[in-house]
Amino acid sequence: MKTVTLEQPGRFTLSDTPHPAAPQSDEVLVRVLTVGICGTDLHAFEGTQPFFTYPRILGHELAVEVIDANSSEFKAGDRCAVNPYVTCGVCAACVRGRTNCCAKMSVIGVHTDGGMRDRILIRAKQLYKCEKLPPVQIPLVETLGVGIHAVGRAGVLPGDRAIVCGAGPIGLSVIEFLRHAGLADIGVVEKMPERLEFAARHHGLTRSYPSHEEAKQEEPSMLVFDCTGDRGSMEASIQLLQQGGKLIFVGIVNDKISLFDPDLHRREATILASRNSTAPEHHRVLELMESGAIDVSAWPMDFVRPEVMDKKFPQWLHREAGVVKAVIDWSEL
Repeated sequence: MKTVTLEQPGRFTLSDTPHPAAPQSDEVLVRVLTVGICGTDLHAFEGTQPFFTYPRILGHELAVEVIDANSSEFKAGDRCAVNPYVTCGVCAACVRGRTNCCAKMSVIGVHTDGGMRDRILIRAKQLYKCEKLPPVQIPLVETLGVGIHAVGRAGVLPGDRAIVCGAGPIGLSVIEFLRHAGLADIGVVEKMPERLEFAARHHGLTRSYPSHEEAKQEEPSMLVFDCTGDRGSMEASIQLLQQGGKLIFVGIVNDKISLFDPDLHRREATILASRNSTAPEHHRVLELMESGAIDVSAWPMDFVRPEVMDKKFPQWLHREAGVVKAVIDWSEL
């Protein structure tokens, strides 16, 4: 079967590899349909992704079709989304239901080989049937899961004023669920003009800023979500925060960040990290997508074949052409 491997930063190889073995009792053999590309993949290509080793088969945002299921839950032909977070079930976080930050988490396509190949064995419990969505949208279940989890972490209250830093896929996901939570006063900070314009227009936002400097000239927000994974933005975001507010770091940077303690102290600010998402949140995302309550069909996307990835990754990394989400079409490779 055909497999794309990231051998080292900046270099993919396309090769023939053996097919997986027959599925065991808790496994399902699936055919990969589409693979979403996120910041983790781009940073791995760049060589700056934390907790990452090479070579690695990328691909954790997946739409798949069941080929052979050693499970009564699935049958051949079922189309599914994938939960890429393989958890231990016994650590303190898992016991408390916080599987998103399992102490022994292994993420498909990050810590173990992922879905940039024709076929892959996946545990049955990692799959969600997803028959109503087109394959190009199914990988966004994981993306939107990050957004719904971040909004849940924030403990949104009616009337809260919020601002989101970064209008990439994660920032847009956060905005989607802030709107779904009923917030009317949401702003966005984004230095890329195309993304800023899309976020403001598509979501009907009344506040949009090309920089933190411009944003902090106006009234601060009770909730600030930094989705950039950029140290400068993360350090500056506290300047957008109201007294008693919450700063939620949704993005991750492979670096130290520092905050001026008086800025933190005088606000009595709450600093929260938001990592990944849980299976119940994925089910909720699917429910909202399939009902049309969350609609990502207008997101600017780049839908391409695997053969052009080596040329496309540098463009996506530098956010050229205003693409919000890139998806690889793996069907009929």
